[in-house]
Amino acid sequence: SNKKAPNIVIIIADDLGWGDVSAYGAKEIQTPGIDRIANEGIRFTNGHATSATSSPSRFGLLTGRYPWRNKVHVLRGDAAAAIKPEMETLPKMLQEAGYKTAAVGKWHLGMGNGNADWNKLVSPGAKEVGFDYSYLMAATNDRVPTVYVRDGLVVNLDPNDPIKVSYKQNFPGEPTGKGNPELLKMHPSHGHNQSITNGIPRIGYMTGGKSAHWVDEDMADLFLEEASNFVKENKDQPFFLYYALHQPHVPRVPHSRFAGKSSLGPRGDVILEADWCVDEFLKVLDKEGIADNTIVIFTSDNGHVLDDGYKDQAKELNGSHTPSGLWSGAKYSILKGGTCVPFLVRWPEKVKPAVSSALVSQIDFYNSFATIVGGEAHACDSEDVSNALIGKSKKGRDILVVNAGTKLSLISEEWAYIPVGEVQKSKKTKKTTPVQLYNLLNDMGQKTNVSVKYPDQIAAMKQQLEVIKGNNK
Repeated sequence: SNKKAPNIVIIIADDLGWGDVSAYGAKEIQTPGIDRIANEGIRFTNGHATSATSSPSRFGLLTGRYPWRNKVHVLRGDAAAAIKPEMETLPKMLQEAGYKTAAVGKWHLGMGNGNADWNKLVSPGAKEVGFDYSYLMAATNDRVPTVYVRDGLVVNLDPNDPIKVSYKQNFPGEPTGKGNPELLKMHPSHGHNQSITNGIPRIGYMTGGKSAHWVDEDMADLFLEEASNFVKENKDQPFFLYYALHQPHVPRVPHSRFAGKSSLGPRGDVILEADWCVDEFLKVLDKEGIADNTIVIFTSDNGHVLDDGYKDQAKELNGSHTPSGLWSGAKYSILKGGTCVPFLVRWPEKVKPAVSSALVSQIDFYNSFATIVGGEAHACDSEDVSNALIGKSKKGRDILVVNAGTKLSLISEEWAYIPVGEVQKSKKTKKTTPVQLYNLLNDMGQKTNVSVKYPDQIAAMKQQLEVIKGNNK
């Protein structure tokens, strides 16, 4: 048939918890835009990122490869590209299948070779990874350089005011959050006290590029416009859009339309802003007449965090809200709250609304979409869970490895196994944590370590994990 392959859109929020969405039970905040995807598609209750932090999680999604195989950790703002140009990726597979591809929003996967000159073309970047078009935040909201990069070039850069970036030392005469608190409209709670952009102190030092500096308050509107324009320009051919929201990552600086609109302070306000962006984006698909044959996935890169370095009262104003929902743990945690995130799939033409408890991961998008579009499945850790994603099956994958830094956990629908000897380094002691085993069917919150009771289960999962570690092709 000459039926057009489905468009694919992945909307990924930043640090949004499982319980931050009203479709997942949030009462203190309402997210009608995100809920629309849930109500018109499948809401997964056991959908995971690979990792409890941003860079590794995004690496897993785009490569179908466990990030710990490549030792990908949270990247500095001037880090080299983590996805090497020779690697197979989800967008490259879709390009080969005839898709036009774009990445808009937060990147945080590194650009260049580790000593980028931000005044020239920064490469390798999104293009070498498989994106025909990209409009990106250079790294992440709280790190320099605080500029946008379109197809490898800093946007609005004045060549007479070149950018310099350092993560070692400040540039002469440049104010910092630490030295010049009077210049700040938002204050750090820990770290985040170096170069100041837009009245907000960041991690890292930067000088120059004043005309290219972003305005945090306008970021949501800008990314929405870029995402919408890509859709309008490419609606007559299959397209893949990776739309990476910057909310609710710190610094939480909503547009004035959203400031003070939630009861949860700036963190709640930026969730409302993100939700509005999702709603507006869905309206674009409706208006262009392409919603029916567009797969829209909404998810988050890792679990929630309240205080992540700025005094924005996220903890004080959180009240009875439960951002991790039914899980224990959050961003940075190896418990399920670190990686079990909102995970919604809508494809009106093929998918009937449902709730699914299938175990699925963002790492599976690669091989699952390969099946759906007839592409080549090269990914090393991705599994074809396409039948679960489109509601044909209640069964996802059997087991999944997630990580928080160097800590690993092997999870199945029934069990979560965390190996022994994850060293907690403190100045005084090197304390080794015991092996942990949780029965998720009757202890979702991972409160009771039952490792002593089930030595055979531990032995089996230890063996499974060793096999997965050895499958490094």
